[in-house]
Amino acid sequence: MFIDTVIARLGEMWTITLVGGVIGVLFGFFAHRSRFCLRSAVIEFSRGTKEGKLTVWLFTFSTAVLLTQVFILAGWMNVAESRQLSARGSVSGAAIGGAMFGAGMILARGCSSRLLVLAAQGNLRALLSGLVFAVTAQSALSGLLSPLRTSIAGWWTVEASSRDLLALTHLGHPGGVLFGAIWLVAALLWARRQRVRFWGWFGAVGVGVMVACAWLMTYRVSRAVFDLIVPIQSLSFTGPAADTLMLVLSPPGQPLKFDLGLVPGVAIGSFLSALIWRELKLEGFQGGQAMRRYIIGALLMGFGGMLAGGCAVGAGISGAAVFTLTSWVTLSTIWGAAMITDRLIDLPAERAHPPAPALAAGPDPEVSASYARP
Repeated sequence: MFIDTVIARLGEMWTITLVGGVIGVLFGFFAHRSRFCLRSAVIEFSRGTKEGKLTVWLFTFSTAVLLTQVFILAGWMNVAESRQLSARGSVSGAAIGGAMFGAGMILARGCSSRLLVLAAQGNLRALLSGLVFAVTAQSALSGLLSPLRTSIAGWWTVEASSRDLLALTHLGHPGGVLFGAIWLVAALLWARRQRVRFWGWFGAVGVGVMVACAWLMTYRVSRAVFDLIVPIQSLSFTGPAADTLMLVLSPPGQPLKFDLGLVPGVAIGSFLSALIWRELKLEGFQGGQAMRRYIIGALLMGFGGMLAGGCAVGAGISGAAVFTLTSWVTLSTIWGAAMITDRLIDLPAERAHPPAPALAAGPDPEVSASYARP
């Protein structure tokens, strides 16, 4: 088997890190080309516009759900031992953390994965926001904010047996496959009507494939190793961002794992895409007020993502693909809080100060119509 050969040559730790790196590179490349962004999808849905951003997100979501469930139904993997399905879950953490993440996502003009993609192409606003996000996530995990996170997470918890929605609804994995297929067909129809460009839908599908492949590959490696415990997991950016930060700050010799290959891999893939299409460009802040907005958003996302146990990708795509109850709660509150925040903050400002056409056309501008491009 290919995995066994790689493990024999590189060792267990380097193999799982390499898997994370390869998947990260492809994810970063496809995410950059497709402009995959949950924030843009939420704003388009909330405002009733038809720019194809929601369709791009639906391609990723439906592909991840469909392919993950097909892998499980075919017997190629079993995710029952994953953290999302085998451990006690927090509904209060998912709801409150998701709401904080959704609000922060609007303020920072991008979720955690989108910030990483933008930073790789030279966006210094995204780079600073990403660093604040990682520091806050680490603090919520094991630092100053950890007691608060633990307290909120303990308000309402559910047993592991109550987290599998497919089991609770008796739909099973065939129902999961059907659910993903229905939304994929819907995405195809909307893409045709909205004339979504090739890299929009193709790149979005590629992002979804990476989510499913991460589930598959971590499962395969976990079954092939003996001296190392490899968690069965998919893509997420809250915990991995904190882990990568600690790897940089800690003494050499820290154990390698999937997450430590994922984050630099995404940055490399995004950078290569921006380099090939000549989209590398240094962009900074335009005033202190904008900086405060980004920092507050990153703080909310860092704490909220760690409290919820996942980010827009970790819970909204990866967790939803295996139909975890808490992941769906997180995804729902991310959408709800993001819509409310946009309507309360960005939409009134844009109506009061319409942007100049030249500015509105720029990439990720710090103007009121920034939703036009993620």
